[in-house]
Amino acid sequence: MKKAIHTNKAPQAIGPYSQAIDAGDLVFVSGQIPLNPETMEVVEGDITEQTKQVMNNLDAILKEAGLSFKNVVKFTIYITNMDDFGAINEAYAAYLEEPYPARATVEVSQLPKGVGVEMDVIAKK
Repeated sequence: MKKAIHTNKAPQAIGPYSQAIDAGDLVFVSGQIPLNPETMEVVEGDITEQTKQVMNNLDAILKEAGLSFKNVVKFTIYITNMDDFGAINEAYAAYLEEPYPARATVEVSQLPKGVGVEMDVIAKK
């Protein structure tokens, strides 16, 4: 059985998907881009600011599910420029503690709304 997770503290879905799905022991959080949840506009600033907004959006959805970054077992990070990897990694790391989750980072040609970073996570209850 699956249950949709929804919070107004993260951007609303901009397509036919849920912010997250509770699938029993696991919660799958949809890809988050750096949208301000109040305005649904891309945050101003560099890739560090974009990464912080993505992490804040993920955090809000995890909290709605009764979880935190400590529950995350897998991150997937999509970036449009591998040269931004260091800045993204530094901003991302500020939200996490050891043991760090597993992770994949992939350079892609484009992301929605022209942003530089998108992330999704899998968390274990």
